[in-house]
Amino acid sequence: MYDVIVVGAGNAGCEAALAPARMGLKTLLITQNIDSIANMPCNPAIGGIAKGQIVREIDALGGEMGWITDMAGIQFKMLNKSRGPAVWSPRAQCDKKLYSTFMQNSIISQKNLDLLQATVTGLIVENNKIKGVRTNLEEKIECSAVIITTGTFLNGKIFVGKTVFNGGRFSEKASINLSESLIKDCGLEISRFTTCTPPRVNGSTVDYSKMIPQPGDNPPVPFSHFTDAKTWQQTKKQVPCYLVYSNETTHKIIRDNIETSSLRNGMADAHGPRYCPSIEDKIVRFPDRTRHQLFLEPESLSTKEVYINGLFTGLGEQVQKDLLHSIEGLENVKIIRYGYAIEYDYVPPTQIKHTLETKNIENLYLAGQINGTTGYEEAAGQGIVAGINAALKILQKEPLILNRGEAYIGILIDDLVTKGTDEPYRMFTSRAENRLSIRTDNADLRLMELGYSIGLISEAMYRKFDLYRQTLVDIYEKKKDIKLPTDEELAPWSMEKVNEEMDITLKYEGYIKIYERNAKKIEKYENKKIPEDLDYNSISTLSAETKEKLLKVKPLTLGQANRIPGIKPSDIIFLNIAIEKLRNANETQ
Repeated sequence: MYDVIVVGAGNAGCEAALAPARMGLKTLLITQNIDSIANMPCNPAIGGIAKGQIVREIDALGGEMGWITDMAGIQFKMLNKSRGPAVWSPRAQCDKKLYSTFMQNSIISQKNLDLLQATVTGLIVENNKIKGVRTNLEEKIECSAVIITTGTFLNGKIFVGKTVFNGGRFSEKASINLSESLIKDCGLEISRFTTCTPPRVNGSTVDYSKMIPQPGDNPPVPFSHFTDAKTWQQTKKQVPCYLVYSNETTHKIIRDNIETSSLRNGMADAHGPRYCPSIEDKIVRFPDRTRHQLFLEPESLSTKEVYINGLFTGLGEQVQKDLLHSIEGLENVKIIRYGYAIEYDYVPPTQIKHTLETKNIENLYLAGQINGTTGYEEAAGQGIVAGINAALKILQKEPLILNRGEAYIGILIDDLVTKGTDEPYRMFTSRAENRLSIRTDNADLRLMELGYSIGLISEAMYRKFDLYRQTLVDIYEKKKDIKLPTDEELAPWSMEKVNEEMDITLKYEGYIKIYERNAKKIEKYENKKIPEDLDYNSISTLSAETKEKLLKVKPLTLGQANRIPGIKPSDIIFLNIAIEKLRNANETQ
């Protein structure tokens, strides 16, 4: 009997399993292939615009992704450096073999965490409450909570041109039966998304002299708050990536063979990611563009395999060869792995709560691509929240619900739960109403207290953080005769970090105060709770369409209700009136 069972060992599943285990709960992580733990089937990179902020938030809460990225990273860059600190976003190219190895070691060595290679074929549900899982080994494993983090494996179908076969990744089998259990046993609605990945090529056959080198930052900036930056910078070796462009010949090859693409001929007809389109979609959508950027990124220091970022495709094998050979520097390149499209099941996320627990089945949690997201970072952010909340519920403690003003993870989950998504969801800084305050530099100040209170930050590390935080307060308040700590006392923080953070704080202080004044004007609506016993159908001033939307989402607050697509300002006013009437009626009883 386990407290928590996590299904799937990608980035979401690893964070979801480590969190409850570190909180003292007996946890089991089930994966179809132990050798594929935290595999990077798409780009072996962590971070990026807004994604880097999420990784820093995971780290501040006590997660694993940031530290492992620092250990496995082979190139580090701070994106948007020419703009203000509010949108600076760290990104790292990783050695995908090292990344998987480090995560596997973290899982195997973690106290309270067991690992099992098996396929979960169904869920055991009694009276709308999870009781355990069934596996392909005809084993029933009992538990108090289940977290499903299956990525693209649910009924995964792979397309290489007109060739089609089942798979969760190119060389790994799909999970065929679990979707049926989610529908029949849990009453959940299932839909389909698609995405694609580019070909990988042999770096020994690339002529890099014809390409533009893209070096990493010097010195690099680590992701994890717990990485000693100065020591790490002295030993961290970086390798360059390279920039090249498609051309009109490339585009003609694609246009002439567009019917071989599963993404264009109707074979894979589910919605794909708008912000990470296939090369064939780019050619069709932007016919006037004479070239598109392509980045050659190494996948590992131990292999010559190179990832071609920007060449996502569902085209056939021969077409992939022809278009690659039309590109400068790739005239003689050899493909190691063909690009492919994949179509898979997901659960439209308006069926989950802000805790990531499903509304239908108690103690069943969903995290990652099963909720309609794309990206390792979005998955891991959901994973740690699901793991924490499953543990907190078992421990009979208050749940962790991050709001939009304190974390990008909070924005991500609120968007999914409130609005749903009709395409794979990707995080951007533009989604944040308060991005001046939720920056990459202050994730520790925003969330580490929470991580410590939950039990995911050690006492020793928390004392270091608390000294850093108090030093900032002392300097900001201009206290007299303060004795500043040494770097040794602060490590892995430092006085350099203190000064950098103070500069950024003072830079944005005036803007943040203006935002906070404006925010207070709408705060009464934003955080006003909607009673669970409020009967939407009894509110005659609401339209039938509005009632249907509210009943589907079941918002917790007026602020969340206001973000539901199609809800009008007048609906919020009517809701507020109904809440007050119900409150007054309850008080007079």
